[in-house]
This record gives sequence, structure tokens and C-alpha cells, in this order.
Amino acid sequence: MTIPSRTRVAIVGAGPAGLVLSCLLHRAGIDTVVLEARSRAHVAARVRAGVLEQGTVDVLTELGAGARLAREAMRHDGFELRVDGERHRVPVRALTGRPLTFYGQQEVVKDLIELRQATGAPLVFEAPVEEIADPTGEPVVRYRHAGGTGELRCEVVVACDGFHGVGRSTVPAGVLSTVERRFPLAWLGVLAAVAPSSDVAVYAAHQDGFAMLSMRSPRLTRLYVQCRPDDRVEDWPDGRIWAALHRRLATDGWALQEGPIVERSVTPLRAFVAAPMQFGNLYLAGDAAHIVPPPGAKGLNLAVRDVVVLAERLTAALTGRDPAAVDDYTDTCLRHVWRAQQFACWLTRLLHVPPNADPFDRSLQRAELRALLSSHRAVQLLAEQHAGCPPDRAGGAVRTEGAPAA
Repeated sequence: MTIPSRTRVAIVGAGPAGLVLSCLLHRAGIDTVVLEARSRAHVAARVRAGVLEQGTVDVLTELGAGARLAREAMRHDGFELRVDGERHRVPVRALTGRPLTFYGQQEVVKDLIELRQATGAPLVFEAPVEEIADPTGEPVVRYRHAGGTGELRCEVVVACDGFHGVGRSTVPAGVLSTVERRFPLAWLGVLAAVAPSSDVAVYAAHQDGFAMLSMRSPRLTRLYVQCRPDDRVEDWPDGRIWAALHRRLATDGWALQEGPIVERSVTPLRAFVAAPMQFGNLYLAGDAAHIVPPPGAKGLNLAVRDVVVLAERLTAALTGRDPAAVDDYTDTCLRHVWRAQQFACWLTRLLHVPPNADPFDRSLQRAELRALLSSHRAVQLLAEQHAGCPPDRAGGAVRTEGAPAA
């Protein structure tokens, strides 16, 4: 593929955020180039998030990336919360009108890559970006590709390149402020080649620590066990993993089915927010700007929400309809980012056993859980926060000025 030397919007990163944004802007008639540091095979194989809010499903569907999702996704009416073996069902669909959709992030990425490539617009893999120059003027994106170097001039750069990408580091320290909370907790996540043992996801609060059963397909189960942030995957052989899961998920009349573990990783739990999410003609989206703890499954959905907001504002600005439309991008996004942080951090505190917790603190935690589950209004709020709100938009899920109606 010949890489253009100039485009209107350069997008760094071909994860869900970058790909959704590229498709939204293409619909609006705005030229983009997407540069991704990794290979297509690597990007399409990364097992990350797997729970899609209905708003995210709607965006993918209206873009034209929802056909396989509609056929293969697993849709659940709610989830189960277990407290020391007691089972409590949270009927999300009945309380909110919205289901929970399980469809792996890697599958979302595959669908979006196909959609992007069908347009013929540039999507370049194995092109790591080394520098974003002059972000307050006419930005220049400098990258490596096929043994050489290149420059891409543009009007706008959008960094969807993750927490460790070059995008956020381009914003000067005197401009960017960050806040962070590191929890003394981590998740050991495993992918097991076995059918899910439950018809819904299960969150388990246990005296030994948190555990979770989720799913990626009818044949793949995603499982999590609370562990220490300094644990290594080598510290958790198969036998120890299954023993912890059996103990923490145990309940009467139910059995956990084991299968070959095909992937495992340790993820420390943290919350992070950077602001502003814009600097001159550089914009941050998704993990480049914020990380939420994994309880609540908000990361991918937040990234999609960011770029829906940004696509509308960039379209208005770049078409001349409203040059100042992008000015409120940060403020608009931070409202939904902090809603998600509040929910995810609250769930983290409520469901995990902190190191060296004393009996008083553990009893308070259990009392809070039982008070929550005994209140219809509290369960309603839990269901609403879990299901998520539709992405901020005007005139339709992904309608942008100049774009045809879905």
C-alpha cells in the first residue's frame, strides 16, 4: 500500500477507538490515515474486553460492522452476584431494557478492520509512530514502516494508541495533568477452552478474594482470580488456578467445568485520568487518556463513547459548519469518564478483599453488599450503571454532518 504524505485526520492506533473513529469520519467524507504499530495478526488476536454496552452495539451495527456480532454474540439478561456462596441475580434487561452483550474485543477489531479495508482508505500495520511534531500548528506524524521512515502531514491527529503510546507524551507536562489510583490488587485472567459453566456472568465476593466467570463464546470461558500485583503468571499453575476458582465461585447446586487454559496474564488494578484530552490539533481517546479498573467492563465502551463525541465535533469543525465544535471535547468526555471511574472503583472496593483487611473492615464490606442487594432502588442503580448509557450524540447513534442516514 502506498501511504499518503498528507491527510485531513491522522489516527494513531488500530484498536476499537481508532477504527471506529476512522469509519465514522469516512462516512462523513473526511479523509483519514490509520497507522498501527503492530501487525494485523497481533491486533486481531489480542484478547481484551468482551462485554459490550448496547450503545456500543448500536454504533457498530449502524456503521455496518454488526453482522457477525448479531449472529455470534452472546446476549444475557443480567448477571449473578455471589456473596460467600449466596446467589443473587441482577436482572439488567428487566430493569433497564438493555441486555449485556458478550463479544470479544478481538472480534470487534476483526470486523472493523474488514469494514475499513472495504472502503479502500489507508490502514497501515507495522508502522510505529515515533513523533508527533507541531501539534499546535500543522501536525506532522513521523513513523517507521517497511524498513524506512515516513512523514504524514495532517490537520488533526487523534491518538488512540493506548496508555504507553506516543500521543499523551506529546502533550507538555505543563499542560497535561494526571490523576491516578493504584489498588493493592490485581487480576489473574485466564482463557479456558471450555463452555461457560453459567448462563450469565458471575461476580463472586469471597473471603479469600474476588473471582469472576465470564465468557467469550459458547466454547471459551474467561475467568478471573484476585491476586497480588507482584504475582507472576508462573506463580499460578493450572492446579492453583482451578482450586482458587472452585473455592471462590462455589455455590449449592452448581459446578465449575474445567478445560485447557490457553492464555493467562496478570493485570494490576488501577484508575487513571489525563486532562485535557486535547492540545492544539492533537486529541486523545480511549486508553491514551484514561484507564478504569476492570470491574464493570467499561474500558472498550468508554473508548467508543470518546470517538463518537469526537467524530461529531471534528466533522462540524472540518466541514466549516462550526469551527469551535471541538472546544468542549474534553469537558464532554470527562463527564462520562468520571461516571465510569466512580462505578468501577466502587465495585473494586466492594468486591475485593484488600491485603491485611481486618475482621471489622470485612464485616462492613459484607454489610454493604447485603444492604445493596436488599434494596430495589440500589439494585436498579447497579443495573443501570452496568448496562451503561447510550453514547453522547445528536441526531442518531453515529449520524454526522454530511453522512448518509443509516
